[in-house]
Amino acid sequence: MVFRFAGFELDQHAAELRAPDGGPVKLRPKTLEMLRLFAANPGRALSKQALIEAVWPNVYVSEDSLFQCIRELRAALGDDRRQIIKLASGGGYVFTASSQGSSVGPASAVPAAASLDPFRKGTPPIVAVLPILDVSHDPRGGAMAKEVTGHLTDGFARIDGIRVVAPRSAETAQPQPAAASSPSSDFEVHGELRRDPRSWALRARMIRTATGEIQAVATVSVDASEPDAQLQQSRLAAGAGYPLARRLNDLLENTPAATPSGTGGTTAGGAKVVIEQALASINQTTRERFGVAQAMLQKALADEPDDVDIAVTLAALQLRGIQMVWHSPDEAIAAEAQASATLERAIRMKPNYIPVLETSGRFLIATNRFVESIVTCARALSLDPWNGLALYLTGLGQLHLGRFEDALQTFRQADRFDTPQVSRWTWCLGAGWANLLMDDGEAAAPWLQRSIAITAASGRTHMLLAAAHQQTGRIDDATAAMRAGLALRPGTTALNVAPPEKNASPVYLHAAHRVIRLMVAAGLPER
Repeated sequence: MVFRFAGFELDQHAAELRAPDGGPVKLRPKTLEMLRLFAANPGRALSKQALIEAVWPNVYVSEDSLFQCIRELRAALGDDRRQIIKLASGGGYVFTASSQGSSVGPASAVPAAASLDPFRKGTPPIVAVLPILDVSHDPRGGAMAKEVTGHLTDGFARIDGIRVVAPRSAETAQPQPAAASSPSSDFEVHGELRRDPRSWALRARMIRTATGEIQAVATVSVDASEPDAQLQQSRLAAGAGYPLARRLNDLLENTPAATPSGTGGTTAGGAKVVIEQALASINQTTRERFGVAQAMLQKALADEPDDVDIAVTLAALQLRGIQMVWHSPDEAIAAEAQASATLERAIRMKPNYIPVLETSGRFLIATNRFVESIVTCARALSLDPWNGLALYLTGLGQLHLGRFEDALQTFRQADRFDTPQVSRWTWCLGAGWANLLMDDGEAAAPWLQRSIAITAASGRTHMLLAAAHQQTGRIDDATAAMRAGLALRPGTTALNVAPPEKNASPVYLHAAHRVIRLMVAAGLPER
């Protein structure tokens, strides 16, 4: 019942950690339980998800709770240099101290299903992130390339189910044939950083090591006049990492190539055309386009019932129809049930496919299942840590659960990544909304104005801006913003913008009703 490691003793029966001098070391119960898991599994890489599920079974907690336990353990063990509890490739942790003690029962082991590689059989693929080459001819280029390489490597290291090879030092990195530079890796990430008069530009590519084939190319640029160098580095790394991570997910999830179906129905290539046409319709606001796209996707799915991409696109379209009130009440109930069934089947088929997780996260938010949405988006972020859409949906869930500060930090993180740019207006909206719910209209207004500058067609954003101006005493601006919002969403009243109460926190409901009263003061009709 006692584990001994690095001079310490962990007495499981007494639930006590003793220092080398025999004195007790005070630890919180959850931290003590995490140490017991580490001591029972020395040398084994344990994923963050595995630790969370073992220490907090059947309870949702954020990774902050995990990090707090890790910090407490390192402090208790004097592990300032992080040599006892090391970060594992893939984002987990390894307990490196040799541990001796009695055998432990089944409850002490981390569940196999939650291990570092929870969904792929065999050896995880290895990704080598090579140092980005500085071809900028700028005295700051070398330092910038080194920092972006670090950001990119750290991001890939957080992706579940892969191993990341630490890059060679920038001083020794030289351009080499792709297939010869890291023969032990399955994929390599290369990049070059350039500088033109107005921007820093990064071109990155992912190569299959065995063949030298380029699997994906990403290009991104940031404003060179931006004074925050860390923001520049974060956005360069995210702008390259986001598409590369998604492509890697495609490859690992074995997305089918374009081959005939053999049934006389839709081919995979034909399905791609159908999906592209439907996606264009999802972003339109006409009921006619919606109906055509829905019929097209339903036929395609009937021809190819196992095509997850078609299923996900159909569910996204149905969700759009529900949000735009293009269904009668009975039709909306049926559409929601059909979208739910479609997504549940898609998740069973491909539980780690990013498009499935994103659409499921959106659906769960739309149906007020906020905790489930946060969990689903956390899974998406474990496969693409730069996913701004998943961060936005996470922030929405946090808002409705009354966790306004957490939500604001989540939206700010999405803004620091700025990927994908098409979703940029959403996290700007979210940050403004979070500030407004915290009664800070002054801070809310700039975020909402940025959102409107990107996408001016959202009436909700104008109405929230009206509330922000009303709160800060800018009455004329508030009236003008509300007038713009009502022009975009005619018929809106205080009654039909009232927040749904299902699963929402009383803290959120109270703050949301306060914002609605500000909207009414700015000109929103009561009914």
